[in-house]
Amino acid sequence: MRIYFDHNATTPLDPAVADAVAAALRDDFGNPSSVHHFGQRAKRLVDDARAALAALIGAEPSEVIFTSGGTEADNLALRGAADVLAGQGRRHLIASAIEHEAVLNTLQALQRHGSRVTLLPVDAHGIVSPDDLRAAIDDETCLVSVMHANNEIGTIQPVAELAAIAHDHGALFHTDAVQSVGKVPVDVETLGVDLLSLSAHKFNGPKGVGALWLRRGVRLSPTQTGGRHERSRRAGTENVPALVGMGVAARTAVDRLASTATPLTVLRGRLEDGILGVVSGTTVNGAREPRVPNTSNISFESVEAESLLIGLDLDGIAVSTGSACSSGTLEPSHVLRAMGLPHHRVQSSIRFSLGLGNTDLEVDRTIAVLPGIVGRLRDLTRASTRSRPAASGAGR
Repeated sequence: MRIYFDHNATTPLDPAVADAVAAALRDDFGNPSSVHHFGQRAKRLVDDARAALAALIGAEPSEVIFTSGGTEADNLALRGAADVLAGQGRRHLIASAIEHEAVLNTLQALQRHGSRVTLLPVDAHGIVSPDDLRAAIDDETCLVSVMHANNEIGTIQPVAELAAIAHDHGALFHTDAVQSVGKVPVDVETLGVDLLSLSAHKFNGPKGVGALWLRRGVRLSPTQTGGRHERSRRAGTENVPALVGMGVAARTAVDRLASTATPLTVLRGRLEDGILGVVSGTTVNGAREPRVPNTSNISFESVEAESLLIGLDLDGIAVSTGSACSSGTLEPSHVLRAMGLPHHRVQSSIRFSLGLGNTDLEVDRTIAVLPGIVGRLRDLTRASTRSRPAASGAGR
């Protein structure tokens, strides 16, 4: 049995999405910018996808800018808004310390080109305090960016309250909703944001396609120039099959939201309670609520997370130590560090993210095999500790 508990990294393609993408690849090869029959047929498919995605987030289709994914959407939001507002003397950007690298690294790049950047702390549960935003924002702030749901711990931020504070100071508000769209209801009007990023492969759509929602009337400079695609906001011939797939995934997500959030919450609760019940020295990281229903981040005392990940994979269970975009690095999670967790907790934390197709049987199998894997790893840790030579007391 192979078990996939890494849906925050990417999700399996919905079969209906795969069929729609295949059909578009085979039958709808026209360029949507062409005026002939083949081009207009492709354009209708793009328009349908735009309408479906807008419906998923409570937006107007004309406000949706298609991108290659969440990273490009974040870049377009931050760079595009910062460029426009710099001309008004606003060169200060604010974000939380637990943003995705797509936001944090973009802010670093903007800082190298003269922008001022402030990173807001989070509390031990991974939540941004509105009071901290009030203390940091000033008349030069152009944009505040705080993610809706965190990719590592799943906690949901008080975005509506934070956006209201930004607007009180004349600043725009962007939220990276890549990990919440399709998992919980997301409505741009309820959130009160000006820009919102999303990515199709996080809600059972294709990789390499996403969108930036831009409130009507908000201006931004394009970061990719060329033709007049996307109302001159993002140049490049549209990836019609991928957009078709995202549209189908969006429609399916609307239907599923009414029925899957509670089952996923129950399934995650079964997993968490089971792990904490059979494996000693385990703790759930981050706020239990509000949280997206599929995500659980658990620390295992005296176990290296990478070793546990490998041990689970050898038993057929796929999990993660954090963001897939940070894999291959030896750096500890910046999210858990920002929460003030001690080093040993940060180094021993595993993310379980559930989704379409996961079952009680898979959860129960994971709970059954974990004690043995953790026990073996702890034995190795103890043996390694005993074999180390005693530290000399000489010198300072």
